[in-house]
Amino acid sequence: MIYAQVTGNVIATHKNRELEGNRLLVIQPIDHRGQATGSSLIALDTVDAGQGDRVLVIDEGGSARILLGNDKAPLRNVVIGVVDDIDIDEELL
Repeated sequence: MIYAQVTGNVIATHKNRELEGNRLLVIQPIDHRGQATGSSLIALDTVDAGQGDRVLVIDEGGSARILLGNDKAPLRNVVIGVVDDIDIDEELL
């Protein structure tokens, strides 16, 4: 699973037939402090997340397709939750 921040929306004049009717987001993986880690990704939105939201993302195609209920969908990343707060004991890191 990936902890990330939504940085934008994907606007497409043409989508794969299996993804029509679904919204795609640009997400930036972040660490527990909110610092960017790695490259941006595109993820299917299932929770109506918006720009600036911190989210949890499934990063595995089979699970993503099961969640969507479509074995033919060409996707790997799906936003499955909006994170309201994160509390980590820094001494355990």
